[in-house]
Amino acid sequence: MTVEDVAKDLLCSASKVSRMETGQRAVTPRDIRDLCALYQVTDPDQREHLATLAKDGRGSAWWQPYDLPYATYVGLEAEATHISDYEPGVVPGLLQTPDYARAIHEGGIPRLNEKVIDQRIQVLQNRQAILTRADPPPPQFRAVIDEAVLHRVIGGPAVMSAALHRVIQASELPNVTVQVLAYDAGAHPALDSTFILLEFTDPVPTVVYVEGLVGQLYLERHQDVERYEQIFKRLQTISCSEQESVDLMTKVGTAYKRF
Repeated sequence: MTVEDVAKDLLCSASKVSRMETGQRAVTPRDIRDLCALYQVTDPDQREHLATLAKDGRGSAWWQPYDLPYATYVGLEAEATHISDYEPGVVPGLLQTPDYARAIHEGGIPRLNEKVIDQRIQVLQNRQAILTRADPPPPQFRAVIDEAVLHRVIGGPAVMSAALHRVIQASELPNVTVQVLAYDAGAHPALDSTFILLEFTDPVPTVVYVEGLVGQLYLERHQDVERYEQIFKRLQTISCSEQESVDLMTKVGTAYKRF
């Protein structure tokens, strides 16, 4: 159905439907009732779940004032119970230091101004708080990073040394697992990809977040999610163990201190 089709059935404007879908307008219990009827959602549990989401969503989330191009992802990340992150080029966002993140932003195209970069770093630090929060319990965070991440000098040797030390510290948390995919692992099923698996409490389905130069993709089809889950498990299997990964990061981080 098009936005216009839905608006005609609900006897409202197309702009109202569009604002509801993009999160720019709060959704009322009546909206949920009418939409469920229109989309033939008959399961009482699912209707109740949607009504609860609408009720919770009427409050303003902390990240909304920042006008982020990836606001949808931040909202999903905040609600996830398990996060599985494969990064072939950079340290995972939830483990980055401010200086490392700033260097990444400064190398972007188009280049953001200093005020926006400062805001993005503040957002990043707010996001990172989920790993140590008490209520609700923090998500289980599993990261696989390519060995190239350790050797790509972003921000200079001092920044890299601090960045790797931060990753090592984070890996000591009971809910954080970090593994390095060494060069000698050879070919693997994610050579040309970077992705994040976000798992939630039932009945919310798992989402795969894929980011690239063309934008962000959110994959929810069962066959897509299952494929990425299998790939991530494979990456974990062929990566260094947690202790081997810490030893490698320590070795590389120590080398940066000599410069």
